[in-house]
Amino acid sequence: MQKWIMSGLFFAACAFAVILMFTLPGREQVAKQNNPTMPTVEADPAKAEQTVKANCISCHGDQLQGGVGPNLQQEGNNHNADQIYSIVSKGRGQMPSFKDKLAPEEIANVAMWLSEKK
Repeated sequence: MQKWIMSGLFFAACAFAVILMFTLPGREQVAKQNNPTMPTVEADPAKAEQTVKANCISCHGDQLQGGVGPNLQQEGNNHNADQIYSIVSKGRGQMPSFKDKLAPEEIANVAMWLSEKK
C-alpha cells in the first residue's frame, strides 16, 4: 500500500512540475516586464497634464510640489523619459505600478512631459 501512496505522490509532483513549466513566465517575458520599452508617441502636453491631474496629484500635489510622493516640478533634472516611463510602469518604493491603469502611450506621454520639467 505504501508503494501506491508513494507512486501517487510522485505522479502528482511530476504533473505539478509540468504545469509550472508551461504557466510560469519565461526569461524573455520577465526581462520585458523588468525593463519596459517606452513606445514612440508624439508629445501632447495637454493630454499629459490631464493624465497627471487624473492620476498623480493625490500623491504628488496639484502643482507637483510633492506630498506623499516626491516633488516632480524638476523631474527632468533627475530622470530621462525612459527612466520615468519605467518607474511609472513598474512602480518603485511606495509608488504603485500604473501599467494596468494607463495605456503605455499615456505613460510615455506623461514621461516625456515630466522629463522636460527642469
